[in-house]
Amino acid sequence: MDLVSTLTDPTVIVAGLVAIAVFATIYSLILPYFDQGGLEKRMKSVTTERELIRGRERARMNAEASTQRSSLRHQNNSSIRQIVDKLNLREALVDAGTVDKLRAAGYRSQNALNTFLVARFTLPFVFCAAAAFYIFFLGYLGDKSFMVRLLTVIGVAYVGFYAPNIFISNKVGKRQKSIRRAWPDALDLMLICVESGVSIEAAIKRVSEEMAENSAELAEEMVLTNAELSFLQERRVAYENLAKRTQLDSVQAVSQALIQAERYGTPIAQALRVLAQESRDQRMNEAEKKAAALPPKLTVPMILFFLPVLIAVILGPAGIQVSDRF
Repeated sequence: MDLVSTLTDPTVIVAGLVAIAVFATIYSLILPYFDQGGLEKRMKSVTTERELIRGRERARMNAEASTQRSSLRHQNNSSIRQIVDKLNLREALVDAGTVDKLRAAGYRSQNALNTFLVARFTLPFVFCAAAAFYIFFLGYLGDKSFMVRLLTVIGVAYVGFYAPNIFISNKVGKRQKSIRRAWPDALDLMLICVESGVSIEAAIKRVSEEMAENSAELAEEMVLTNAELSFLQERRVAYENLAKRTQLDSVQAVSQALIQAERYGTPIAQALRVLAQESRDQRMNEAEKKAAALPPKLTVPMILFFLPVLIAVILGPAGIQVSDRF
């Protein structure tokens, strides 16, 4: 009972939350100093994906083995793969957009899909067990009825089932934000390369090298597109894969323009110039929208924090003089 009373003590809970907040702040401040080699890791991953494409297309052309054997997928975690195969999680949990969503988040290997499926299968039980231990054994929500506590445990298990999806959606949002910010500049660089007479493959490679520092995610996607243009039989598939991996309307518009240029021989420069201007206008509109939404968001903090201090500063001396006289 001492442990239960200690864990449910508001003072202990507040102290724990403060410690977590302080640790998170310190971690956020020192993380950039230890984040070295991130770009090299991404480029190494892209190189591995390029080798996957090369091996897959070579196997298809020679008809010697299937795509599964020609890639590096045999290096996946065998235990996770066995769990997925035995429980048949692919048919139970994978839908048409799961693989595309994982690729949009930057997870393209088969091992990433297996890990995602195992996480979706095991996390509900883990969350349910933790909630049941905390509620029924430690006595949290002891003043509530049994049905309320049972529904709480079921709700926590439900959150555990969707926790991997929330994590992947967060990764997709961050990745799309980075790509969306750097995309207009990448189109401008690609336009310069194309107008100077450089081929589209060389232009994409050059732009990926220049944009690596500003957006490693965009550089990674462009390197993969360049690899697919080199090894895939149809160049149209490479542009379509770029749009699927990013899931951005601006990138899809550029992909369609490049596909039409490949099919009908239309000039790419004019289309890139128009699309670059549209992307830049869209980025400016988003910035203006955030700036317009800032005053309503600041209203409540100003009323709660700035206004009392301002009143105290203005009326404080007068209040002191009145108190001295009376």
